Amino acid sequence: MSYKVSSNCLKSSLAAVFLLLLQPAISQQNFGELEKAILEKQNLLGKDMVIMLWKKDDTLVYKKELGTFNSKTVAPIASASKWLTAVLVMQLVDEGKLSLDDNISRYLPEFEKYGKNYITLRHCLSHLTGIDDEGRLIKKLIQRKKFASLEEEVNSFAARDIRTNPGTDFWYGNVGLNIAARVVEVVSKKKFDLLIRQKLFVPLTMRKTTFSTLDGSAVNPSGGARSTADDYLKFQVMLLNKGSYAGKQILSQESVNELMKTQTSPDQIKYAPKSAAGFNYALGSWSLLPASSKGGGEATAQATVLASPGLFGTWPMIDFCRGYAYLVFVKNMLGEESAETHLEIKEVVDRQFQSTCK
Repeated sequence: MSYKVSSNCLKSSLAAVFLLLLQPAISQQNFGELEKAILEKQNLLGKDMVIMLWKKDDTLVYKKELGTFNSKTVAPIASASKWLTAVLVMQLVDEGKLSLDDNISRYLPEFEKYGKNYITLRHCLSHLTGIDDEGRLIKKLIQRKKFASLEEEVNSFAARDIRTNPGTDFWYGNVGLNIAARVVEVVSKKKFDLLIRQKLFVPLTMRKTTFSTLDGSAVNPSGGARSTADDYLKFQVMLLNKGSYAGKQILSQESVNELMKTQTSPDQIKYAPKSAAGFNYALGSWSLLPASSKGGGEATAQATVLASPGLFGTWPMIDFCRGYAYLVFVKNMLGEESAETHLEIKEVVDRQFQSTCK
């Protein structure tokens, strides 16, 4: 009889320990405040929305699907595409095929022909090319339809006027990232959409993500990707884990650190979308909180929080100090208030994660 009692006690104790091990996120973190904040701001973010939160120890600690949208729904991600393109460039840097400080004319002679010899890949990934750009979205979309290939579009950039010297001021747009993507095509001798699938999407099992167009027109590396919340979160997890995903090193730690360097100072920002007003820029993403200060930052300061918001409402963000990735997918166009909305939600999330930065 005593053996049965002891045996049952042992089994109960083991079961209790097992349950505790299974739910560390639930026992240590409470996302009720986050749930409340999301529902309160749903009118600003959109009725069809997915929000996901990933902890650095490879744990999905929060997921919410609202309306007809879910984490497997394919949607355009607009400027969130830029982060993907920047990582592809850094993969070629890892392979020794490129340097961020290479002049693009080395690979694209058309730019030398028009006297644009001093624009570097770094300038391209940080919107510091100095090439004349447009500020109106509709005009950009209409103009892109004229191009049959990325090569044709980038050659047209070479012929444009120079607004200012490279590295002088920041003007957000499609020019820089698309030039960088064309350099990648020349170096690899492969089309951009095929190469990024081979080197980034397949290793990360991002099976529903693509830059390929349905009508055969030119790909748009700065804003033309379609993805899902599930897929894009894998990309963020890789960066959060310093380039590692599922035991594979997709990008070197050195390259991830390079992507985190702020490339602009506040006085350089001549044009930025209202959703990113007040932020500085890194390489393919916005630097929300440089380590050197609480507001603006100095060029090359190491950023602690990166984000790459898209016009259609996609808002991916990584807080490297607190060790989490935050992702929102929505259907609606990004409103002017969305940056403030996401930063308010971030304050709620931050209370659940202790910073490891001094």
